[in-house]
Order: sequence, then C-alpha cells, then structure tokens
Amino acid sequence: MYPRYSYPTPLVFKIITSMLLGRRRSFRLDARAMIARQKPELRILGREFIPAHSPCVITFNHYHRPGFQAWWLALGVAAVVKEEMHWVITSELTFPGNWYAFVGRPLSRWVLRKMAHTYTFTGMPPMPPRPQDAGARAVAVRQVLSYIKYTENPMLGLAPEGGDNPDGIVCMPAPGLGRFGLLLAGAGLSIVPVGAYESDGSFCLRFGPKYELKVPAGLSARQKDLQAARIIMQNIANLLPTSLRGDFE
Repeated sequence: MYPRYSYPTPLVFKIITSMLLGRRRSFRLDARAMIARQKPELRILGREFIPAHSPCVITFNHYHRPGFQAWWLALGVAAVVKEEMHWVITSELTFPGNWYAFVGRPLSRWVLRKMAHTYTFTGMPPMPPRPQDAGARAVAVRQVLSYIKYTENPMLGLAPEGGDNPDGIVCMPAPGLGRFGLLLAGAGLSIVPVGAYESDGSFCLRFGPKYELKVPAGLSARQKDLQAARIIMQNIANLLPTSLRGDFE
C-alpha cells in the first residue's frame, strides 16, 4: 500500500498562472501546501540533522517506482527545511525509448524554463552528458557558483543521479557529478545526505549528518570525479532500506 499524493487545485492554478505571467513564487511555501495534503503525513527521520542557517547542499536519491512522480522528492525536502533553498533541476526531460520523445523534449524544455524562472531554480542539462550541452552546462555551473558567492548561508538541493532508476535502487551518477560536488565543497558548502523512500504506507525522508566532501590530492581528475561521486552516493545509500542500496550496501 502506497501513500496518497494529491494536489490542491487552487494552488496548481496559481502556480500555472505565475509561470505563464513570469511571476515569482516561494517553492518552500508551495511545497508545504502540497505536502500538507499527503495521507498519511510525511514521515521524517533524523530531524536533528535537518540543516538550518548553514551553507550546504542537500543531496537525495532519485527514488522511483511506477506512479510516483519525482517532484515529490524535492517537495518533501523543501517542505521540512526551514530556509528557502536554491534547487538545481534538469532543464529537459528526454523520455528515452518513448515514441513521443520528439514532442516531449521541447515541451519539457519550455515548462522547465518557466518553472526555473518562477522559483529561481538553476536548470542543468540532462544526464548523461551530451556533447552539445557542454556550453549550457558550464553556464549552469557558473550560475550556481554565483548564487553561492552572493548569498548569505546558501542552501542548495539536488538529486545527484539525475534520473529514474529501475526499482528505485541507488546507482552511480553520470560522470561530472563528483567534480560538481567538489566545486561546491570548494565554495564552502558541506553536504547533507537524505534517503527518500516509501515504507509501511508512508513517504519517508531520512536526514543524515552533514560532512565535508574531500578526496586525496594525488588522484587524476577522472579518479577524483569517481571517488567524490561514490562518497556522495554512499552517504545517501546508508540512509535507505537495504533493498534500495544496490551496489552501495
């Protein structure tokens, strides 16, 4: 038995109107309104590790099952963190293997661009990396670093895997994620891991203690990227039920 996820129609209408008219909204406040409707209520574990007034990046697994929409992951985290967060989201849905991808991709780009403007998100090209996205990815990274530089106590949110995984099991992110994590660590952000999953009919978020992302200096760039990504995902996997940990058990 799974939780019941529903949307307040008046709020959805307001969000769509804001996106069409280019108006700004608070993602935290909208997330709280969405999560408040959930039955049973969102289950939070590790409340003592929920960050407050601390420069950090909150990382969580891209939990997936048929019928579960990934945006509930971000809504759940945003609803319980007491600060407005800056989210790094995909700028395009790729619909791999689906015949309607040729329509879905450009439509998703338009919707996600509107959403990023309304909530002041940073859109990052989809994973795995595509050669034609190199310039756009570099621009997105610079936008994130600029946000960190000019914001007091910046707080980021992202799902490192960047896409749905079979059976919701944790997997390694695409190349470049570890390098991005090291850039954020170099900018002064600690990392807060969160495990997201469904259990006993409830949607669960389990927060873990923050840590500093570090790798040995003598590694090659590729090795640093790989090791940093493994550290990030291992810390997330440690907070999940054994059945979802995959190779990180």
